[in-house]
Amino acid sequence: MGEMQADAERKRVLIAEDEALIRLDLAEMLVEEGYDVVGEAGDGETAVKLAEELKPDLVILDIKMPIMDGLAAAERIAGARIAPVIILTAFSQRDLVERARAAGAMTYLVKPFQKSDLVPAVEIALSRYSEIAALESEVAGLTDRLEIRKTVERAKGALMTTYGMTEPQAFKWIQRTAMDHRMTMKEVAERILAETAGGEVEQPAS
Repeated sequence: MGEMQADAERKRVLIAEDEALIRLDLAEMLVEEGYDVVGEAGDGETAVKLAEELKPDLVILDIKMPIMDGLAAAERIAGARIAPVIILTAFSQRDLVERARAAGAMTYLVKPFQKSDLVPAVEIALSRYSEIAALESEVAGLTDRLEIRKTVERAKGALMTTYGMTEPQAFKWIQRTAMDHRMTMKEVAERILAETAGGEVEQPAS
């Protein structure tokens, strides 16, 4: 039963990288860390098709690929809300990072990278994506969504500063408090900001 549960929680990853050797290294690192590599592509167009078919939990895209580059592919995948995207970029392409974020990428990795760089990037991408999905489920309007995200970001920062929480811990605390008290995450975030500004903050339950 325990093994079945572990398998059920394995995150499914799609890799798109036109250099076969880097693609192989990346797949090996991911498998060693307990992720399932469910698809591989050598160009952006194939990556988009595979993402639509396989519905992975995460997509890793090289920024420079034939037929369709990683930025265009990221825009399509993120725009369709299929999965969070990590962009791979060479050091000389750092100027493209902002364009990658605008295309919907959750984070990026600079090549050459090691396993110690890869795992945190994967965790950040998955965490941020789940945060955005949770916030978007609260409201329909784009303006409201952006406003709530800003408020929650500030509240997370207050919890991280005051209690030394990590970013995912702070978000989970806001989410759990909202559920426990039947409040929206925006209401919880606003209360945190009011209390931290007044210096009277209720110690978060562990």
